[in-house]
Amino acid sequence: MQYLHTMVRVANLEQALDFYCDQLGLVEISRKDSESGRFTLVFLAAPGDAESAREKHAPMVELTYNWDPETYTGGRNFGHLAYRVDDIYALCERLQQAGVTINRPPRDGHMAFIRSPDGISIELLQKGDSLPPAEPWQSMPNTGEW
Repeated sequence: MQYLHTMVRVANLEQALDFYCDQLGLVEISRKDSESGRFTLVFLAAPGDAESAREKHAPMVELTYNWDPETYTGGRNFGHLAYRVDDIYALCERLQQAGVTINRPPRDGHMAFIRSPDGISIELLQKGDSLPPAEPWQSMPNTGEW
């Protein structure tokens, strides 16, 4: 397993970038605008991690800016922790057998979400290429929120 990033939702992208980059000193690694999803993702890394982060070998902070205004309460602005895993199906099966709810099953062989006992959302991402779709994951519905 490899730690990837922590996602934080921001209400004002320019203010957030001023804080994280201009004040704190993090470096912008990449940015993605999604017209269909109506959001912008900006990945940041510490200056000493910037080169490794560009090659996806260092942890980053993911700023998520949703274009439609939303008031973030109850920790909603904190999104999730993300980990790259060797075999998403095997890990999800082991977690499920241990009583962990798979909130967003790995239907695509690439991504799943679970929650910690304290309600922290955790994203699991398949290392390398997505695994071929497989049951029971492919037809399993989402459960709760992530």
